[in-house]
Amino acid sequence: MAESSTKNKIGLWTSTSLVVGNMIGAGVFLMPAAMASFGSVGLLGWLFSGIGSFFLAKVFANLSKLLPHGIGGPYAYSQSGLGDFAGFLMAWGYFISNCGGLTSLVISFIGAMSTFFPILLTNTTVAVITGLSMLWLLTYINSRGVVTSGKVQLITTILKITPLLLVAVGGLFFIKFKYFLPFNNSGGSVLTAIGATGAMTMFSYLGIESATIPAGNVTNPGKTISRATILGLFITATVYILGSFSVMGMIPAHTLEHSVTPYADAAAIIYGNSARYWVSAGVAIAAFGALNGWILVQGQVPYATATDKLFPPIFGKLNKKGVPYFGILLNAIIISVFIGMNYTKGLVEQFKFFLLFATLTSLIPFLFSVAAYPIIRARKKTTSGWTAALILTFLAFVYTIWMIAGTGKDAVYYGFLILMLGVPLYMWLAYKKENV
Repeated sequence: MAESSTKNKIGLWTSTSLVVGNMIGAGVFLMPAAMASFGSVGLLGWLFSGIGSFFLAKVFANLSKLLPHGIGGPYAYSQSGLGDFAGFLMAWGYFISNCGGLTSLVISFIGAMSTFFPILLTNTTVAVITGLSMLWLLTYINSRGVVTSGKVQLITTILKITPLLLVAVGGLFFIKFKYFLPFNNSGGSVLTAIGATGAMTMFSYLGIESATIPAGNVTNPGKTISRATILGLFITATVYILGSFSVMGMIPAHTLEHSVTPYADAAAIIYGNSARYWVSAGVAIAAFGALNGWILVQGQVPYATATDKLFPPIFGKLNKKGVPYFGILLNAIIISVFIGMNYTKGLVEQFKFFLLFATLTSLIPFLFSVAAYPIIRARKKTTSGWTAALILTFLAFVYTIWMIAGTGKDAVYYGFLILMLGVPLYMWLAYKKENV
């Protein structure tokens, strides 16, 4: 079968690009402006959330060694450690939340492309057609197999981090240290400011679990996934922190906080005004690449769930390329509807509402996976390293709870509501499973 052949599997660098590519979306290009009002203390927020994300990355790396063939990553860990119901909730919420997140990536792509094609800002029909064309192109690419989509992911990841690194490294020669003052402009304590900026930046690390999801299509998954997860986090955190440091050191805070294109403004200082265009291209590629990676995920998690009879059987069907096509196809249909909603004036608020509760459901897999980690260790009869494992579990669990709290009470309320809406489906599937 194809699964036994390394020719049809992805290696370390493609797996790493899946982690980096899914974490670095279009939003990072705006982050320095969003944090400027706090002062340079915001850099510690990046560092704090990066350290917290390391705890999560380490948990996922360790779980990938314990369950190297756990297709669906967080789903496999949740189901194995906490049971079918937890696994179902994770898969249900994850699929729904990703539909909202992927829609925002399409909209970011359209916004970035408007730099080159201004008609996208004035003609709704052209904007929608452009977004749908990109979405269905990537849906087709992902239907061709994980190797094909993996190659696209590797190329787009290199292209998207290039402008970020050019600004991050080039900006070091244009820094004016007076722009880092005042250090804390938040009006509160340093700890409060770090907490606030950490809460803003922690969402930039969502996607850290991406390498664990296509485990069945990864060469030597026990080693590759673990290394890709840690390496992907290191690359991403370096790009985030160094880039923010350079931008904040080049542009005065009172100017930066009102900028809608901070990286483009910084690039213009370093390389001239024409640099704005290749930064805009970087934003477009960032959205394109992240969308590609997340579409791959949208097929794998429902597939793994369906093989355990916790999702409708159609999600478990494969095409000739061995791709679980139904999850990918349904994902594209739902996003197409949401794109139309976003560009319909009367439905914009409904779209924002969807994104609100979808935020929480993207964090539930982290919480479940962390909780499952010591349970899976015990079932695998692992005897050594328990003290370090329990400390890691505690730190990762606390950080994830803090992330969930950072989404706000509305996101928590509506996030749990959408999870509960999946319960009737679970009960029906459980009944069918028992009565087959």
